[in-house]
Amino acid sequence: MNSIATPAFSTLDSLAQLNKAAGDALRLSILRALANDSFGVLELAQIFATTQSGMSHHLKVLAQAGLVATRREGNAIFYRRALPNAEHAHAALHSALLASVDQCALDAAISTQIEHIHAQRAAVSRDYFARVADKFQAQQDLIAGLEQYHDAVLSLLDSLNLPANACAIDVGSGDGRFLPALAERFNRVIALDNSPAMLEQARAHCHSAGLEHVELLLADALQQPCAPADCVVLNMVLHHLPAPAEALQQLSQLVCPGGHLLISELCPHDQAWARDACGDLWLGFEQEELAQWAAHAGLASGDSLYLGLRNGFQLQIRHFYRLPAADASTLRS
Repeated sequence: MNSIATPAFSTLDSLAQLNKAAGDALRLSILRALANDSFGVLELAQIFATTQSGMSHHLKVLAQAGLVATRREGNAIFYRRALPNAEHAHAALHSALLASVDQCALDAAISTQIEHIHAQRAAVSRDYFARVADKFQAQQDLIAGLEQYHDAVLSLLDSLNLPANACAIDVGSGDGRFLPALAERFNRVIALDNSPAMLEQARAHCHSAGLEHVELLLADALQQPCAPADCVVLNMVLHHLPAPAEALQQLSQLVCPGGHLLISELCPHDQAWARDACGDLWLGFEQEELAQWAAHAGLASGDSLYLGLRNGFQLQIRHFYRLPAADASTLRS
């Protein structure tokens, strides 16, 4: 008698867990809220107006189904969506579920709560820079001073073969010490910072260096419109932003077709003191994480450099680019 092959229990069990997790409207709303963000359990309880214990239960169900993953930020644990594993038996169902969830709009009240949490995070960052403006460089040197990655960023920048009349945007220019290097390489440089105290330092730096074609703007690059540029630079900025994935989505709009985005950022670390000492909202990012966010924002990955710093931190210098208009239209067709 021929035996009939049956699926392994573990496969059926994981399928049951996936369907159980997807069988609740609140859990689907949680997945939608985590599309481009990470939240702690208390933040999610606030967003969805529920108890911490109730939210913890829903997150446990989602985690058991492989739909959410966690990342530790100091003493806090943040939840994010887990991407489908192509080798998993139910990867196609996982992908289809997330695609369907993303087609649904968030309730207005939920969106308002998310904006409120982002505003709270942004306020923490702004307050930090207002307090430490006079000792900014000393605080930065605790982790990664500009001199530790200055040459590596310029090496990557010089390999891009930019046009002679190229324009650059320096997002979060801080005290402006990187602006002279940009001014040597670009016909026009726009420096954006949302801290009046830091911008004044950058202004003084540019004045002493005679940088006449650098335009300094008190502006939030995520809120105020700016014309796209040939190159956008973020040096040690992303870990200060309240919603990094969403920020990359918005910053990608500043990159013109055929243009480039250069990011200097920390790799993941567990040195929680950086939150208080350096105003960090996030303790670094996974390499794949940045690549996925950039791809979701319509940017392709280019070359990358990785530096080990003397204090145990690791730095990643990442190059992303937007395809020229003709190439992008060819891919779409």
